[in-house]
Amino acid sequence: MKKIFFIILLTTSHLFPQSKFVFDGYLENFQTVWAPKQTSEWIFSNSIGNRLNFHYYPTTEFMFSLGLRNIFDFGQFVFLVPGYDKIATNDNGYLNLSKKIASNKSAILYSNIDRLNFFYSANNWEIQIGRQRINLGINYVWTPNDIFNSSSFLNFDYIEKPGSDAIRIQYYLDFASSIQIIAKEDKYKNLTMAGVYKFNIIDYDFQSLASFTKDDFIFGGGWAGNISGAGFTGEATYFKSRKNLENVFVSSIGANCTFSNSLFLSGEFLFNSNGITDKAKSLNNIFNIDYSAKNLSPSKFSIFISTQYPITSLINLSIASIINPTDGSYFFNPSIEFSLNDDIYFLISGQIFFGDNLTEWGDFGQFYYMRLKFNF
Repeated sequence: MKKIFFIILLTTSHLFPQSKFVFDGYLENFQTVWAPKQTSEWIFSNSIGNRLNFHYYPTTEFMFSLGLRNIFDFGQFVFLVPGYDKIATNDNGYLNLSKKIASNKSAILYSNIDRLNFFYSANNWEIQIGRQRINLGINYVWTPNDIFNSSSFLNFDYIEKPGSDAIRIQYYLDFASSIQIIAKEDKYKNLTMAGVYKFNIIDYDFQSLASFTKDDFIFGGGWAGNISGAGFTGEATYFKSRKNLENVFVSSIGANCTFSNSLFLSGEFLFNSNGITDKAKSLNNIFNIDYSAKNLSPSKFSIFISTQYPITSLINLSIASIINPTDGSYFFNPSIEFSLNDDIYFLISGQIFFGDNLTEWGDFGQFYYMRLKFNF
């Protein structure tokens, strides 16, 4: 697979000198204030981030894509979190495309390439090779079908989500059904293969998947449709252990509705057969780099609710919460975003955690954020 990446991806740009080139990205300043539960001292940090997206269209059938992030993190948070530089530059891909450029005890400058792929589309076929976003999830927050690229709702500033080093082949049977074959390798050279069948019945989109990893045989499926105008979604995945360990079943169901005044409401429910019903003791919900479709929450049950409302055409308000109904802890996330013009946005947000000690959400304290973002 590594030879395929280097031969095809790195030489494609020389094959078609006459091309169409598209470039976009953004520059942002992201400030964080953390008020830990265990102390009255506040911790400050700052992140200056730049994203660059390059798309190269030699013909109507071919596309080459490169996406990278350049990030400068500095402040007390970098100094106090053990191994912050390793967390920031961790790359689970088969190719290590993250690079620490410079660092000291309270600052780090690094780059990460999260998209690097070659895409071909003709007739009913699609072929994509390289680092790419493979999105099999259907729900908004908890996506047990998303076995390649699961990411936490708390990591809201990384909207592009991580990529996988993979080969994806898709064939469209008709306008509403398709078959996909996907193969991915990670940095440990562990192979994940999956087959996905998507189809439509009675105005509902369904998908089924079968996969295997070094640890599990995986079977899952999901749907997306509506009931009386309200969105209705769900997905479930069964992980059958190949190592005589406990089998795991993870499922989530969601609903959403937009009213005539543009008020948007949504909710989801998560079940994890491997979760616990006692205190979840989950201090690594924020710092856990092993978040996956099999490990969406340490709790057996979780509830998500959110609302969004455009106060004006330039101001958007949102409130979200994740609740652990068994240990009584919860996460509260208010946000307000201002559109200063077509390209500049200002966000104020909070992630506030409530609960007793050693509960899922009870030990984090409070996080407050300000973000100024310029799109180009």
